[in-house]
Amino acid sequence: MIKKINIGTQEIGDNYPPFIIAEACINHEGDIKKAKQMIYFAHALGADCIKFQIHNLENEMLRETPQSDNFEESLWEALDRTNFTIKEHIELKKLCEILGIKYLCTPFSRDGADALEEIGVEFFKTGSGELTNLPLIEHIAKKGKPMIISTGMSEMEEIKETVELVKSIGTDFILTHCTSAYPCPYEIINLGAINTLRDTFKVPVGLSDHSRGIYTALGAVALGACVIEKHFTLDKLASGPDHASSIEPDELGELVKGSKALFLASGSEKKVFDQEKQILAWARESVVSEKQMSAGHKIEKNDIWVKRPGPTGDVVPAKYYKEIIGRKLVNDIPKDAQIKWSDLEK
Repeated sequence: MIKKINIGTQEIGDNYPPFIIAEACINHEGDIKKAKQMIYFAHALGADCIKFQIHNLENEMLRETPQSDNFEESLWEALDRTNFTIKEHIELKKLCEILGIKYLCTPFSRDGADALEEIGVEFFKTGSGELTNLPLIEHIAKKGKPMIISTGMSEMEEIKETVELVKSIGTDFILTHCTSAYPCPYEIINLGAINTLRDTFKVPVGLSDHSRGIYTALGAVALGACVIEKHFTLDKLASGPDHASSIEPDELGELVKGSKALFLASGSEKKVFDQEKQILAWARESVVSEKQMSAGHKIEKNDIWVKRPGPTGDVVPAKYYKEIIGRKLVNDIPKDAQIKWSDLEK
């Protein structure tokens, strides 16, 4: 059985509303005021969480590490320029606590993970690039706090290795399906992989989405994704590696509302609901006389048809139209009258 995980008092998993993460990434450009503004927006628009990144570059990468096409400067320079100090992260976390939105931060090194533990984070998120970094995954998992583990750029066997490692440690975790392209074309999103991961590993699964807009995120909610993470920006036309694959405040608000609506709409029970019964009374049909008929008359095909309103009490439902052809009437029937079972000879 796929279980839920708890982050503080928040329950995340099947049968719980999707947990919406606004990923601030480095869209704040290292400006603490802008980062705080993003927190205010994310909270006001109903996101459950806002996520930042913490970098200790000497502990996580070599200066010569290449960058992808979405970077206009070297990866080292971009991350160094936009990185917050521990003191600034404490400020951001404190603001989140005051407002009532969860603070989340992705570490990319041992030092980063240790620093986050020191400031008292409730849970950890690891990026797709760290999925196969088993030493770091183990280091974080052993802290015993819930984890969200992203799975972009990976094969199933690689995910299996990470899942088995974290399960052996006993730390609760969620996987997020991800395709690490910025922005990500719809044709390689593969939302069906959410079910593949859930069925294979028997853990809660969400989506870390880098496509344009909110369409695929809403589709993931309809498929049962328990976490939705979307890059968030105040201006997607701004200069920087992640703005183009991010959503703006109005889209975040729609994502939150849409996700809640889809969660409420995701039940699988099929029955006549109380709210439908008033409509059912007029929307269904019953068997009706097409002409005046006398007692003793043997009903022929052209004597009757099916019309609204639906049957009540003794009235013959439309589905029994063929069954009463050939039956004799025991009562006189005017034209345009609902036929009752008691009008028919036994």
